[in-house]
Amino acid sequence: MKYILMFVSDDSNWDPSKPEIQAAYKRIGEWFEEHRKSGKITGGEELKGTTTATTVRQRNGKITVTDGPFAESKEAIGGYALVDVKDLDEAIAMAKTWPVLSTIEIRPLVEH
Repeated sequence: MKYILMFVSDDSNWDPSKPEIQAAYKRIGEWFEEHRKSGKITGGEELKGTTTATTVRQRNGKITVTDGPFAESKEAIGGYALVDVKDLDEAIAMAKTWPVLSTIEIRPLVEH
């Protein structure tokens, strides 16, 4: 089954020049590499910060374009991994090994 693991965190404190953040990036890179080698990760990327987001809304036949993320929240999706695993339990097991503190939302993909 195919799932997306979305890594949710507060990017307001994510400063890549801090040693602890550099160490986190190293652990994240190792996590991705391990699961890519096993064939479970089929894709994924880190997203730029929420300050770079643009939102297009369609409501009542009207379209608006605004700067910023859809949700007004400190937490946002910072990246994602596309995984191909046996079942939801295996996707959860992968998420439990994510090397940094964050929330991970797991959703199945619609396969056509």
